[in-house]
Amino acid sequence: MFHWLLSFFKVSTRFILFAMANINKKEETTYKRPMILRIFANMKAYINTIILLLLLFASATSLIGQEKVTPEKGEGISAFLRRHGLTGADAKKQFEEINKGKFSKDGGLLMGQTYILPTPSDAANATTLRQSSSPSKARTTNEPLFGKQLKSVTIKDHTLEGTSFYLVSGHGGPDPGAVSKVGGVELHEDEYAYDIILRLARNLMEHGAKVHIIIQDKKDGIRDDKYLKNSKRETCMGRKIPRNHTKRLQQRCEVINQLARKDTEKYKRAIFIHVDSRRVKEQIDVFLYHAPNSTLGRRLANNIRNTIEDKYGQHQPGRGFKGTVSDRRLYVLRETTPVAAFLELGNIQNEKDRKRLVIPNNRQALANWICQGIIKDYKK
Repeated sequence: MFHWLLSFFKVSTRFILFAMANINKKEETTYKRPMILRIFANMKAYINTIILLLLLFASATSLIGQEKVTPEKGEGISAFLRRHGLTGADAKKQFEEINKGKFSKDGGLLMGQTYILPTPSDAANATTLRQSSSPSKARTTNEPLFGKQLKSVTIKDHTLEGTSFYLVSGHGGPDPGAVSKVGGVELHEDEYAYDIILRLARNLMEHGAKVHIIIQDKKDGIRDDKYLKNSKRETCMGRKIPRNHTKRLQQRCEVINQLARKDTEKYKRAIFIHVDSRRVKEQIDVFLYHAPNSTLGRRLANNIRNTIEDKYGQHQPGRGFKGTVSDRRLYVLRETTPVAAFLELGNIQNEKDRKRLVIPNNRQALANWICQGIIKDYKK
């Protein structure tokens, strides 16, 4: 961009000198007009030259703003835009309008195809943020995934400035995860894990963190229903979630690692949230896993676990807490580059554990406590 502007100003300078020379030459070869007429004639020529140059400059800057980039293998539109710092439905709409005719039959990106990114002026009215700038500098930001009522997020403080999070709710798309029935209603693990992930994401953003929500459902938002409606709409940041178990895990790990390579924050953490399924009578507390030999992963998991224990002690004295932290060779813990913690929030088959999930205030409390545990870890 710098070289383009330098060339533009060189040409502009030559144009001005040429115009001035022609004006002076013309004055020398014609009859001498009165001084006042010559002044006005020269002023008119200069003004016309300046207007022309301004028009040329406006055109040049417009062209400069059109950044051209190509997608990475297997990248969907949402992941592609987020990698370049653009989020939100309006940013995606602008992108699709600018690049009309450059997509596959099903609306996906084409490998080797060059795409033009929306400029800041294109997205001026969009609910987008350039992620390359620190989100904690803004007073508010928007995340449409939270729903219409909660999409506007107020940045309360800078506690988590310089951090980047990759939040993953378990299962999704064709895989509902653990399933339980209450009366005639089916409860799906992926819906409750997703709702808690959204609440956690919002909390982290309020403290100035950069947050990537890996599994997404554009319709759900944060819900205050007891029984959450089930769907198969979830995507991995715009990419269809595979049915194959290994491919499904591989997909989300690849997306996380791609984002982590681009992010410049020093503190990067991945959080995976699931709900377990065991015998009906088996009541369990929240338990956490970290990758084998991951000192930082163990520290993160312990800080979250200890915070939850402290909060139960404050709100339910005498209850006790038996949540544990241990290492486990889970695919997502082994294959993601950021330090990670994997949480199981309870047994969806157990009536008492289900209260932890179906009561909206309990889902919010879990998100709050996990966030506070993360903050404690970051401050160490």
